[in-house]
Amino acid sequence: MTSTPPASSAPTGFDLSYLLNHTSHVLRTRMAAALDEVGLTPRMHCVLEHALEEERTQAQLAEIGDMDKTTMVVTVDALESAGLAERRPSRLDRRARIISVTDKGAELVVRSRRIVDRVHAEALEGLADEDRALFVRALERLAQGPLAEPVDSPRPARRARQAA
Repeated sequence: MTSTPPASSAPTGFDLSYLLNHTSHVLRTRMAAALDEVGLTPRMHCVLEHALEEERTQAQLAEIGDMDKTTMVVTVDALESAGLAERRPSRLDRRARIISVTDKGAELVVRSRRIVDRVHAEALEGLADEDRALFVRALERLAQGPLAEPVDSPRPARRARQAA
């Protein structure tokens, strides 16, 4: 399904919010479908991948994955039930509990990383090589600059919900 962006009165002639929102939504749906091939959700993949990088608490992983506390608990519960991760005391601070990836989880991350890379490559394949690099650099600059942090608002923007 192709969607046409709404007309904009901006000097650029396009609606940046629509373009970013639409492409982000499509990429998320493609990523979810692709990761389902190995029985993971994007959130599960995110937790496993970042927990493998270094010893991290559940709160740290939630921040990296932009998840609220409840979503993080449900995600880690699912990973534990599948035998992919476990909560255990930190080696660095016995008061803290970390998410530790099991051997089974580490093997699955290798497969899921290939899937994520494939989905990202497919998303960019409509662009010439030099345009891909420019596009990604521009997004990085926005994400690290003017669009790095959400602002407080009397009517906070809600994130789109995924269909069950």
